[in-house]
Amino acid sequence: MTDGENDNGFRLAYVPGVTPAKWAGIWTERKPDVPLTLLQVPAPEAISLLRNGTADAAFVRLPVDREALSVIPLYVETTVVVIPKDHAAAAVDELTISDLSDEELLHPLDDTLTWPVLPGEPAFTRPPTTAEAIELVAAGTGVLVVPQSLARLHHRKDLTYRPVQDAPQSQIGLAWLTEATTDLMDDFIGIVRGRTVNSTRGRTPAPAEKQQRRKPQKPPRTTQKPRRPR
Repeated sequence: MTDGENDNGFRLAYVPGVTPAKWAGIWTERKPDVPLTLLQVPAPEAISLLRNGTADAAFVRLPVDREALSVIPLYVETTVVVIPKDHAAAAVDELTISDLSDEELLHPLDDTLTWPVLPGEPAFTRPPTTAEAIELVAAGTGVLVVPQSLARLHHRKDLTYRPVQDAPQSQIGLAWLTEATTDLMDDFIGIVRGRTVNSTRGRTPAPAEKQQRRKPQKPPRTTQKPRRPR
């Protein structure tokens, strides 16, 4: 068993809205002997799985508590408002926060966006989850502002969504325990960063390894003077 491998293979947690299929497919091609286990978890629980050893890495929503963690920020998501298809805002391509001033804005307890001030009118309730907030939007009791990936995850035929230009945004990152930066973790980082199978993974080689990589030095040339005939 090589450094970084264990009986559990490699365990990858991810929060709702993240789609790890592309990276999982590349892992399967490159590491067919190391099983990859995917664990979808609520956003607040992802870091706990790293700290208690249940997961080796996690796609998380930033910011997170970075104590003892290594984090690579990956991409920022588009923020959208989820509305019924017959809503007046469905007639435009994009909105601003000011366009929501008269709307009843649902604010679920698992909201992934950080609002300095909530726009619109306060809703009559705070649903526990984004999924339940979506149901309330479908019932015509408010609108919901979320990252686009969550709007797609909870897609319904009777709902649509439009980008909100100046709304807060959610960023996705890859996190893992710094002390658990194994060879397998380096392999996964390489996959996420788009490195090819033959790319250097960025680890600092040990002194002995460096010595092996040095090109052998050629022996110095020696030129012998021709002897004078006696």
